[in-house]
Amino acid sequence: MVNSPKIFIIILNYNGESTIKQCLNSVFQMDYPNFEVVVVDNNSSDGSLELAKGFFPKAHFIKNEKNVGFAAGNNVGVRFALEKMADYVFLLNNDALIKKDTLLKLVDAAEKDKNAGVVGPVIFKGNTDDIWFAGGEIKWLTMRAVHDNSGVNSRVNSFKTQYVSGCAMLIKKEVLKKTGLLSEDFFLYYEDVDFCVQAEKNGFYSLIVPGAEVFHFEKSEQNKKSKTYWLVISGLIFFKKNTPLFLKLWMYFYLFLRKRKNKKDVKNNNELAREVQRAYNDYKNAK
Repeated sequence: MVNSPKIFIIILNYNGESTIKQCLNSVFQMDYPNFEVVVVDNNSSDGSLELAKGFFPKAHFIKNEKNVGFAAGNNVGVRFALEKMADYVFLLNNDALIKKDTLLKLVDAAEKDKNAGVVGPVIFKGNTDDIWFAGGEIKWLTMRAVHDNSGVNSRVNSFKTQYVSGCAMLIKKEVLKKTGLLSEDFFLYYEDVDFCVQAEKNGFYSLIVPGAEVFHFEKSEQNKKSKTYWLVISGLIFFKKNTPLFLKLWMYFYLFLRKRKNKKDVKNNNELAREVQRAYNDYKNAK
């Protein structure tokens, strides 16, 4: 690449004391020659922001006054990047490590295809060979957005996908200018899926680059109740916003069936079912 586009890497941090140093170490060891790092902190209480500042003074640091969620938090960094004339922004989770040549491969794929607006790597589970994400599929009939890792091992060239994971997502500035930023209707989950859907409506598709790799160290102790709640409420927002018109009637019928089944699960003292019900109630009350 003769002239390397300027990349701003946005790392959203929230209580990432156990992972932020390793994440930033991997970023600053990359082969890519033209990038800046922006750490946006969602009001962490574990000292992780101070830790990162001490070890990585070359990064930009922005502290939010409260935890504003994934979309709004990342948008703070994206706005900063666009003001600094970024050609691309790259969203990277604070619990992820990036290989030295990954950003170079992602940018190369994006530069070769003017309509590729959102580009992502293959993401592995920690230090294993198990693939966590290698493409996404939106299942409109069952109201799910799932990881579709089928066939990636047999692919060499970049391929289209319905969405790229926000864990590691390269976005062209043209997409941001035409589509807008991540929707702040979502606090956690589905904002990446929604962004890719909106980008496609504006003429930009999403790509996965098989040779580009990121390693995601998702916390095993993550609160299942909280995750269930946000997946449900964000899923409701996404599908009511984006379901094709000809499937709307089916969506409401399917949702009716899901709610009825969940009520039975609540009666059987299923803790996660209670979180699902809470999400239904909060979504209804927020409308």
